[in-house]
Order: sequence, then structure tokens, then C-alpha cells
Amino acid sequence: MSLQATHPDTNAIATKRSLGVLSLATLLICSHYGLGFILGTAEQAVAAGAAGSLYAVSLGIGFLLLLVLVKFYWQSVDQIWTLLGHRYGSLVQVGIAFMSWVSLIGIAAVQMIAAAIILSLIGLPKVPTMVGVTVALCLLSLTRVERASTVFRGLLLLNIGALVYALWRLHSLSELEVVPLQFVPALHHLEWPHGLGVSIATALMVVVDMKCQQFIVRAKTPQIAYWGCVLAAIALLGLAFLPTAVVLAAQQQGIIPAALSGKEVLPYILAQVGGGTNHWQGILLMLSLAVPALGIGSNILRIQTKTILDLKIFPNSPYAWIAFTILNALCILAIALRDREIINLILNFYTAYLSSIGVPFIAYLLAQATRDIFSANSVRLALLTGAIASVTSLGVTLVHPQSIQFGSSELTILLVGMGTSSLALLLTQLLSQVLTVLRRQVFHQEEVS
Repeated sequence: MSLQATHPDTNAIATKRSLGVLSLATLLICSHYGLGFILGTAEQAVAAGAAGSLYAVSLGIGFLLLLVLVKFYWQSVDQIWTLLGHRYGSLVQVGIAFMSWVSLIGIAAVQMIAAAIILSLIGLPKVPTMVGVTVALCLLSLTRVERASTVFRGLLLLNIGALVYALWRLHSLSELEVVPLQFVPALHHLEWPHGLGVSIATALMVVVDMKCQQFIVRAKTPQIAYWGCVLAAIALLGLAFLPTAVVLAAQQQGIIPAALSGKEVLPYILAQVGGGTNHWQGILLMLSLAVPALGIGSNILRIQTKTILDLKIFPNSPYAWIAFTILNALCILAIALRDREIINLILNFYTAYLSSIGVPFIAYLLAQATRDIFSANSVRLALLTGAIASVTSLGVTLVHPQSIQFGSSELTILLVGMGTSSLALLLTQLLSQVLTVLRRQVFHQEEVS
């Protein structure tokens, strides 16, 4: 079975396909190795030990699952909302693009939370700092910082060096060998709905993540795209245990104050190995985390604004850019002020996107495999109902966490969103078939009479 899709711009894109295996793997790694990965894993490790690496490990597994669709993405070129929009209409394209915009709010909010936490350890108040970070993100996203974003992304590599340096200063480099061996046994201590929700949502998130797809289409050949994903998976599986190892080493040496929240632990450890928050080395190590947060956050803010204006519903003018940038930033700030767990926040927003587009995307893939069994109206209604259900359940879990079912917010959003979407798809398709049969019967009776 071959999944293929063509578009007039395919040949133009093919001329720009220049990424080799190492370049592609590096870009794929950088698309997920950020503050959510680093601080989120460390935050989970404080409470769950070696099992805190579950999110990071699931990312690596997600890149292995992505191999199933690598050739399809490489041949299709376009984003998911464009592909489905060409087949099922502009309503579907707008709906998927909107849900992609929603998912990015959680990612940007994490950068804002992380930057504020790091700066608060230096002595700055958290809420005013978040407001200041919001202003900084707006200003950065409105300037031409595409080249600077490469520098920001490169600074993430310094984080790896900083974490290894912290382990060396803690005399605990051996933790990098111990933690992977403790990982699977530690999973038994997690509540299974939570573990299942995190692993499923994270792995599937990678499969439909357009941040990854935009790099895959630039690979020179499908074979390079395959190997790039494999190398990215291996690297992320290796990096998955680095933040956890640092946290466990610091816990064993008793240098983490009990009053610290999970999000503050890793910046605090880096500050301590650098001489403390009053020493320039400690401040520099903490800021090595905060600076990339500003770069990633401003890039996401720019992508959000571009996504809205690319739909051509609103005029693409400098004033529109400024207005939507401010609106997006205020939405991100509102979520960031709720100060949720980092990985939980990322996955809740990504799960809302996944559960709304999952069923329509599967219907599209079946159609591409010459099994066009669902009508355009069925897919449209599936997307609409799935998006409404996903956004509603996302909002409820954010405002009233006690309403979470199944012991996992990710499972709650997935089951509500995809369940509603599937039901709408099947019922609409069934109703369409019944009406078709009835019309044939009426037509037959008219011919007889």
C-alpha cells in the first residue's frame, strides 16, 4: 500500500531539498529538545525518580513511529491543513490551522513559565517577570531575528554541556549509566493511566507535528529522511536521562531545598554548581536556559501570527501583524499565569490538536490509499465536533483540574475529542448512505410508476 499525494509546488520544493542525515537529525532533535524537555523532565524526576524521563523517552519512540509516514510527508510536501483543505474544503483547512495555533499556545506558555522561574531565582518577582517576558517576546517576534533564532537554537546545545558539567561537579557521571537501568522498574510506581496518557500523547504528537514535517520535506532523499528520524530517535533516547540524572544526583547529595518547586530544581542545581545565584558562573549557567526560552517563544509567536494571516481571512498588513502578535501574546500569558506542570501543559495543548485532527487525518490517509470511504461532509463534521470537544475538554481540565477523568488529563482530552469526532464521522457517513438508498428507492418507484 502506497500513500502518495501530489501538489503543483512539489517540484519547486524538490529543488530546495539539501539536508543530509546529520543536518536533518540535528534539526529534528532541536525541534523538541527545549526547555519543555529539559525542565519538564527534571520536574517529573523530582517526584517520580527515573520514571520522570517517560516524556523524553516517548519522544524518541515517537520518531520511530514517524517512520511510517516519512515517505508520505516527503512526497506530499504541504502541511496537513493544506493537504486536507485541498480535498475537503477551506473549512477543514481553517479548522486544522486553528487547532495548530491552539497547540502552540501551550508550547510558548512553557517558555514563558521557564524564563520567569529562572529569573525569579535571581530575585525578580515572578508575575511582573512574566509580563516583562511577554513584552520581550512581542518585540522579538516583530523584528527580523531569523538568523538570531539559529543562535538561540545553538544555545540549547550548551545546555547539554551545562548538564554534563553539573554531573561532573557533583561527581555523579556514573548516574548516566544507572538511570536508564532504573527507568523500566520505576515505571511500575507510576499510576498506569498517567503513564499511558503521557506515552501515547507524546508519541502520537511527534507523528503529526508539523515542526518535524517541515524538515523532513527538505531531506535530499526519502532514505535520508528515514535515517534522520532514526538518528533523532537514538539521540533523544540518550538525552532523555540527562536531566533526570542531574536531579537524582543532587537529591542523593541533599543539596535541593524542600521548599523548591519541581520547575525550579534544575536551574537551582546549575546555579549551585556554578557557585550560587550571587556568583557570575551560577547566573551564567541559569541564563543559558533562559535565553533560548526567549528565542523559542518569539519564534512560536511569529509562527502563530503567520498561521492566522496565511489563511487570508484578515489583511496581511504591518498593523495586523502587530495586533495579532499582541493578541497571541496575551493568550499565552493568560495560560502561563496558571503555572501548571510543564509537561502536562505541553501535552494538554498538543493532545487537543491531536484529538481534533486525528480522525480526519486517518480518513484522508485511507482515501490516499484508494479507500475513499468517507464523504467530505463526514470529514468536515468530524473535524468540527472533534475540535469543539477537544477545546472544551482542554479548557475544563485547565480551569477545573478536579474534573479530569481516568486519572490523566491527556487521556481525558484524547477520548473525549477523538470519541466525539469518530462518532460524528460514522453517524454522518451512515446517514449519508441511508439517504442515498432512500433516494434510489424513490427514483426507482418513480420510474416504475
